[in-house]
Amino acid sequence: MTTFKPIKQSRVSEEVIEQLKHSILVGYFQSGDKLPSERELAEQFKVSRVAVREALRALENTGFLTTRQGVTGGAFVTDLTFEYLSNAFIDLFRAEKISIPELVQVRLLVEPEIARHAALSVDQNHALRLKEALKAEELPVRDLAEDLDKKTAVHYILSEMCGNRFFEALERSLMALTRQVVQVAKPDAPFMHPAGMHRPIVEAVLSGNADAAAIEMKKHTTEFGENLIKMEKAYREKTTSQQF
Repeated sequence: MTTFKPIKQSRVSEEVIEQLKHSILVGYFQSGDKLPSERELAEQFKVSRVAVREALRALENTGFLTTRQGVTGGAFVTDLTFEYLSNAFIDLFRAEKISIPELVQVRLLVEPEIARHAALSVDQNHALRLKEALKAEELPVRDLAEDLDKKTAVHYILSEMCGNRFFEALERSLMALTRQVVQVAKPDAPFMHPAGMHRPIVEAVLSGNADAAAIEMKKHTTEFGENLIKMEKAYREKTTSQQF
């Protein structure tokens, strides 16, 4: 059992945060583990339960913890992802502090390289998954959420194939940001991402042609990025007109 150090009163909640965060990062608490109760933590840290509660809330806001209610509830360690950054991006997008062109610019830098590395790391399992993802894109969808699930699958698989966890984490973050922006804007027309846009990329990857994979991904990201920019313009115009 880990032993937490008593904390000086000058930086109570901040030090609680740092010690809990350290315990998570070094692996003492794994994803899905339940932390000790507020009372138990307060006793170990020798601080008030209010300070512990503030620290837990801060760790939840930064994606380290999730809180569940009820008899079996408490503070649980999350699987660290970029999801909280995605949520922050949505707030910035709504406040017009960050734009779709900026998102597209980053995707244009990252995604061709992901496709290039994926083409150099093709195996039977990933090849099968890519083919299945392409087939799924052709099937009818019930709603926008299901459509987004199908249209992002190829990107997730390609990022896994890179063998670079930072690439994968960054791509998952970019996909989450894109997905949430589309869900906020709720585009009326089905022009955003027609089925088949990923086929040239997947074919190049499966053939092991790294340069072709990068070129096809750049074409796709450019085309889809233009659609995103059009969507953002329509969304801004719509929200502006609703204010008057």
